[in-house]
Amino acid sequence: MTIDYTHDGVASTIKASPREALKKYSRKEVALHETPKDCWLVIDGKVYDVTKWVPKHPGGSLIHVRAGQDSTYLFNSYHPLYVWKLLDQYCVGEIDASDEDLSMTNVEYLDTVKEPFYLALKERVEAYFHRNKVNPRVHSHLFIKSAVILALYLFFYYLMFFQVQNPIISSIYAIAFGYISAHIAMNIMHDGNHGAYSTWPWFSYLMGISSDLIGASSYIWRQQHIIAHHAYTNVNKFDPDIRANDVDIRRVHLEQPRHSFHAYQHIYLWPLYGLMTLKAIWFDDFQALITGKIGQGIIAKMTPLEILVFWGSKLSYVVYIVILPFLYSNYEISTMVKLYILSQLVCGWTLAILFEISHVVESATFLTVDLNKGVPTVPYGWAAMQVCASTNYNTGSTLWLHLSGGLIYQIEHHLFPGVCHMHYPSIQPIVEATCKEFNIPYKRHASFFAGVKGHFTHLKQVGLKDMDLRLAG
Repeated sequence: MTIDYTHDGVASTIKASPREALKKYSRKEVALHETPKDCWLVIDGKVYDVTKWVPKHPGGSLIHVRAGQDSTYLFNSYHPLYVWKLLDQYCVGEIDASDEDLSMTNVEYLDTVKEPFYLALKERVEAYFHRNKVNPRVHSHLFIKSAVILALYLFFYYLMFFQVQNPIISSIYAIAFGYISAHIAMNIMHDGNHGAYSTWPWFSYLMGISSDLIGASSYIWRQQHIIAHHAYTNVNKFDPDIRANDVDIRRVHLEQPRHSFHAYQHIYLWPLYGLMTLKAIWFDDFQALITGKIGQGIIAKMTPLEILVFWGSKLSYVVYIVILPFLYSNYEISTMVKLYILSQLVCGWTLAILFEISHVVESATFLTVDLNKGVPTVPYGWAAMQVCASTNYNTGSTLWLHLSGGLIYQIEHHLFPGVCHMHYPSIQPIVEATCKEFNIPYKRHASFFAGVKGHFTHLKQVGLKDMDLRLAG
């Protein structure tokens, strides 16, 4: 494999050293090496034992979030081009081409690591950061914003349960508490878990588990969001964010089963979206842990630290959300329950709408896999698919950059998930220009409200239609 690129102004070519008779491994054999202390990765068909590099990895725990599995898209989207040079020293073999175990096979895209569009784009974005001497993972303004958000979270928590004995005023505080909770998820947790917060891996991890502070497991979120959603965005049966059971209240992909009640989903889903965080905190996290699966994806084995964080944070959440108000609030239990539910409805609505209008809209591409080649494939390059399946909105607005935690730059985020969201406005023109050069549609809504309309229009259309040619994008 060779990759041509430019680094520090010098044209280079990454070329794997010649190896003879690489040992062949099945995917099941590789899957046995699934822990930080025994960490193997599959990248572009080669098998790498990166165990010795795990303690030194600049991205911290991200290196073993997909241990024992195919990490091609994860590796390629998080690392600059020159890092490919470092891989060869860890190569221990390659995947056996005769391995036909589809249960262990990921989606194959038209292009993987040699996608011309992505190579050109990465080279240009990396040149921008190098030219301006900017670390893409760090932005000082995010530290200030995080401190303000966390302080407001504690402030409104106290006011909601303990400060006053007026349910109306406390309801206002509950709304504020729920809204700030959503901002912890969007502005702090999201960047932290993507390794896009700090050059200190431990600090990024700490900010990542701020999700656990507000009740939802960061471990489960990483498994669903980083491993599956980012790799298979809007690919039916592989992207857990659009998964649907045989009988499901929501249908967003034309290949999913349609029932008569889906004709009204654009109406009834609006209030139901508010239940998203309540469901995640009190049901989804435990279901994933017990079943070992999120949708069709198998979640990775938890490390001792992840076990401690999961159960410790769940216990802590019960203590400060349930026990402390019960002991020290002057409100009746029924009132406290109502205040809590109100706060979580606000949090759920905020997160659901901001996430949904980035991918589940009428202008986005939805794909199904082709099994004719024996493995799941889609007719797009990975990076091109990220662009086609994502939609921006309100780009250029500093206010909306903060209100959305950078989600308004969804295309840039999916192409460069390891970049702090505060840098997305700077690289957006580069991304858009490169998309235009390679004839890849770059889609954005004029406003947040246009995005909301696009989402519910999509729900209405899919709720009424049977499968048609739109499966091909």
